Amino acid sequence: MKKGVYAAIKKDGTPYYRSSITFQNKHISLGSFPTEAAAARAYTEADGILHDPGCSLESYLPLSLEDKSAKRRSPALPFPKWVTLINFRDNGIYIKTPIYMRKNYFHYYFSPDDYYTFDIDDLFYYSTHSIIRRGGHLFVSDYGMQINILSRYGIKNYGVAGRDFLFVNGDKRDFRYENIEIINRYHGVLRKQHKGKTIYETRIHLRGEFIVGRYETETEAAIAYNKAASTLIRKGYDKRFPVNYLEELSSEEYKECFKRIKISKRILALGPKE
Repeated sequence: MKKGVYAAIKKDGTPYYRSSITFQNKHISLGSFPTEAAAARAYTEADGILHDPGCSLESYLPLSLEDKSAKRRSPALPFPKWVTLINFRDNGIYIKTPIYMRKNYFHYYFSPDDYYTFDIDDLFYYSTHSIIRRGGHLFVSDYGMQINILSRYGIKNYGVAGRDFLFVNGDKRDFRYENIEIINRYHGVLRKQHKGKTIYETRIHLRGEFIVGRYETETEAAIAYNKAASTLIRKGYDKRFPVNYLEELSSEEYKECFKRIKISKRILALGPKE
């Protein structure tokens, strides 16, 4: 058997081959392969990555149509494994997810030119949680649920870049905390500019969007949403409106503000739902 290759048998009796390598006293599994030759090639490639500083993430060249017609061989290892090995070689820390550490931040890679930037404080979390992309959103699997990573910044799942939060430097792949500015923290609240002044507009969805009102503070706008939702529920509109929680207010402060805030007459004038 070639170096770094081990024969194994599947439950159905089918033979296959595993490949692994040891580097800096760390035993690293390289994966399973259908043939001994493929497993051996994975070992050789990993050995080259770990011992050749000139081997970089940009060196990874998946096959194109032209390459296939010319019968060029594709890399033996998947790109995430390249990231793991190169990071271990350069930074001395073995991380199973495709992370490459920089000074005070790290990149989470999908391909050599497709990656996201995070603060080093998030290293432990993303070293144990793989990022999933779906429909332009980023998720991790946590306790059996798919969690939008925006929730780590206090942004609601429905948050939209440019409306509810901003990337300060304009880079939508930079998720460092200093680069995330939250604009709208609450359900139904939009921050707007009106005659050179910042106002907060509250809307609620009911057979279309109703403007609840415009308010001087974000807190008032959030409470106005709750008041509109409460009014509609009393009228028999059983839609499950989300609730805005304002932990910075005491119960008495909240009650006083709830009583004082005015909401749209259109909502007040709606008859009971039949």
